[in-house]
Amino acid sequence: MVERTRTGRFPVGLRRALIAFALAQFICSFAGSNMNVMITDISADLNTSVQGVQLAITLFLLVMAALMIPGGKLTDSLGRKRCLQLGLLLFGGGALLSAVAPNLAVLVVGYSILEGVGTALLIPPVYILTTLLFRDIGSRARAFGAISAMGGIGAVAGPLLGGFIAYAVSWRAAFVVQALIVVLIVLLARRAVHDPLPADHSRPFDVGGAVLSAAGLVLIVLGILAADDDPRLTVGLVIAGVLVLTWFFLSVRARERAGREPLLPTSLFRNRASNLGLITQNMQWLMVMGTSFVVSTYLQVVKGYNAIETGAVFTATTVGVLLSSLFAERMARRRAQRTLILAGFAVTVAGIALLLALGGGADSIWSLVPGLFIIGLGLGGMLTPSVNVVQSSFGEDLQGEISGLSRSVSNLGSSLGAALAGTILVAGVSSAEPGRAYVWAMLAVAAAGLIGLTAAWFLPRTRPA
Repeated sequence: MVERTRTGRFPVGLRRALIAFALAQFICSFAGSNMNVMITDISADLNTSVQGVQLAITLFLLVMAALMIPGGKLTDSLGRKRCLQLGLLLFGGGALLSAVAPNLAVLVVGYSILEGVGTALLIPPVYILTTLLFRDIGSRARAFGAISAMGGIGAVAGPLLGGFIAYAVSWRAAFVVQALIVVLIVLLARRAVHDPLPADHSRPFDVGGAVLSAAGLVLIVLGILAADDDPRLTVGLVIAGVLVLTWFFLSVRARERAGREPLLPTSLFRNRASNLGLITQNMQWLMVMGTSFVVSTYLQVVKGYNAIETGAVFTATTVGVLLSSLFAERMARRRAQRTLILAGFAVTVAGIALLLALGGGADSIWSLVPGLFIIGLGLGGMLTPSVNVVQSSFGEDLQGEISGLSRSVSNLGSSLGAALAGTILVAGVSSAEPGRAYVWAMLAVAAAGLIGLTAAWFLPRTRPA
C-alpha cells in the first residue's frame, strides 16, 4: 500500500516518480500537437507542403500506436525502468536530430520514427509503474489523474507553447526544449523510480504478432491519408489492414491453443468495461488531435495567422482542461466514472457545435475562443476516468499488456484524428470554399464524440467507493 504523510501528500520519492511520469506523458502529448501551429514555418523552411508536414505528424502518431502494444510487452522481459530509460534516450535523440533537420526526410526520421519509437517504449512503463507503485484505489486514481491531466495539457497546450517558441526563436527550438525536458525526466527518474517486479528475461516475445498488429494499423491509417488522392487506393489499403488485423487475432488464438504466449492474450478482449473504455479513449484522442490539427491548419493556411497567433487561440482549450482537471479528483469521489465520461463527451460535442456556430465563417480569431474553452472542459473531465476504467479492469499480471493496448488505442485515435479530419481539411483548403472543408472536418470530429458518447452509455453503472 502507498503510505501518505500526515498532510495527505505522497512521500518524497513517490512524488518525484510521479512528476517524472507526468512529465513523460506531457512531453509525448506535446510532441504530437505542437507541430500543428508550425506547419507553415516548417513547410517554408524545409521546402515542402502542408501535406508533407501532415504526413510527418500522422506518422509520428501512427508509429506510437503501432508499436505501443509490443512496447508494453517488452516491459516484462526487459524491465519497466530499462524500457523507460531506453525510450527517453531514443526520444531525446530524435528531438535533437529533428532540430537540425535539413529536409523533410530527416525530420521524418528524427520526429516520426525515433520520437515515435521512443514514446512507444517509455509510455507503457509509465502506466505500469504507476499501477504497481500506487497500490490502493484512491492513490492510484490520484496518480493517474495527474498523469492523464498532464497528457491532456500537453496535447492542448502544445499549440500555445509551440507557437510561442516558434515565434520567439524558431520551430527548431521547440525540439531542443523537448530534449531538455527529457534530460529533466532522466534526472528525476534515476533514483526516484524503481521497478517492484524483476524482469523475466525468459519470457518469449511474439515477433510475428508484433509485425502483424503494427502492419494492420499502418495500412488502415495510410489508407485514410490517401483518400484525397486516390479513393480506390484508400479502399484497398483499409481492406488490407482489416485482413492483416484479422490474421493477427487468428494467430493470437492459435498461439494460445498451442500453449505459447501471444503478444496479447484474448482475455483482454473479454472484459466489457475495458472494451468500452478503450473505445472512449480512442474517440477522446481522435477529438483532441482532430480539433488541434484542423483549427491550427485552418487558421494558418486559410486565415493567414502566424504561429504565435494560432497558438494563443488554444489558450482557451488549455484553460478549460486545467479547470476541469483541478476538480477531477473531487468529482471522481462523488460521481461514477461512467457519469464523468458521458458528461465529458456531451460537453465536448457541445463545444464543437459552439465553435462552428460562432467561428465557422467569422473574421475575428477570438470568435473561436468560447467553443475551444468548452471543448477543453469536456476533454479534461473525461480523460482520467477512461484510463481508470481500463487499467483497473485487470490485475498486476496483465498490466504490461493492457497498458500497451490502452496506449496503442489512444494513439491510434490521435493518428486517426490527424489523418481523417486532416485529410478532409487539406483536400478542401485549395478550393473556392475552404470554410466548407473546415466545417466538414469538425463535423467528423463531432461524429467521433457521438460514438464515444454511445460507448460510454453502456459502461457499468458503478458508484465511486
